[in-house]
Amino acid sequence: MKKLTLDELKEMKPGIFADGIGLDGQNKIRWVAVRGGIHDWAIYYGRLNQGKEEIKSYGDKLFSEDKIKGFVPCDEEAFKMYRY
Repeated sequence: MKKLTLDELKEMKPGIFADGIGLDGQNKIRWVAVRGGIHDWAIYYGRLNQGKEEIKSYGDKLFSEDKIKGFVPCDEEAFKMYRY
């Protein structure tokens, strides 16, 4: 996966733009990356049996910089737009 850039964030529409399955400690999680109403973004995660829209609406927000960059590789400008 190539690195997400600020220009790409500015051009995309709000909503889910990436998703996957990853590890949180030893637990498998399903995650979604969501572009906000402005060109900010965040990653939310939940259980494997949850759907993407459910995780987007009700999931927990990811706060670990290493995990954020591991799930969605991004340049520094794009990372500064991450919504903590």
